[in-house]
Amino acid sequence: SDWVGWSNFTYFFKSNAFWMLLRNTIVYNLVFIALGAAVAVGFALMLSNLRNKLASKAYQTMMFFPYFMSWVVASYFLDAFLNQNNGLINNMLRNSGQQPIQWYMTAGAWPAILTFMYLWKSTGYNMVIYLSSISGIDTTLYEAAVMDGANKRQQVFHITLPCLKNVIIMMFILNVGKIFYSDFGLFYQLSQGASGSIFKTTATIDTYIYSALRSSTIGMTSAAAFFQSVACCITIILAN
Repeated sequence: SDWVGWSNFTYFFKSNAFWMLLRNTIVYNLVFIALGAAVAVGFALMLSNLRNKLASKAYQTMMFFPYFMSWVVASYFLDAFLNQNNGLINNMLRNSGQQPIQWYMTAGAWPAILTFMYLWKSTGYNMVIYLSSISGIDTTLYEAAVMDGANKRQQVFHITLPCLKNVIIMMFILNVGKIFYSDFGLFYQLSQGASGSIFKTTATIDTYIYSALRSSTIGMTSAAAFFQSVACCITIILAN
């Protein structure tokens, strides 16, 4: 057969969905990186200051548990809340005399839903990393700070956060390297296919590749996947 050349790349770059897919993938990842780090560090600081060690371990276990749950299972839990016919939220709306909401057709709600579900699933894992770093900080630093009259807030800003700086930077570099990569299960499973009226707010490069595999040639999907890999390689080098 004739050599295809750059035709598959040209088709992908000139398609109507390219800029939308690129925007969704990058913007979602930027939000996930910023909020993920802030929420995980915040919970790690709160748990490290709990005096009841049994309660601290219980909270830590409950927060870490969603990390082991697959997105397929999480999608069923989400459907139990958002289902139009018998979902918990719509049942509450009906009981209060309001009209139910078609969540899987309401595009504007999905950025918040996806962000919440990402934080719900990943916060526990990231929090454990920061919590282990906090436990390794020399306690004599806190003792000296207390003798100098520092309160808890001052100890956090002048001791804990500076000591966590290297770990935060390391996690940032690892996440920046995946900024062109999106969690397929998060975007495809939770949105039940990332299609229809919510396509423009839930579709990413990964969901596009999967959907294109069923309707396009392997060359077109390989071009999109190759672009994604090269972009991730460049970002990790720049981050380093």
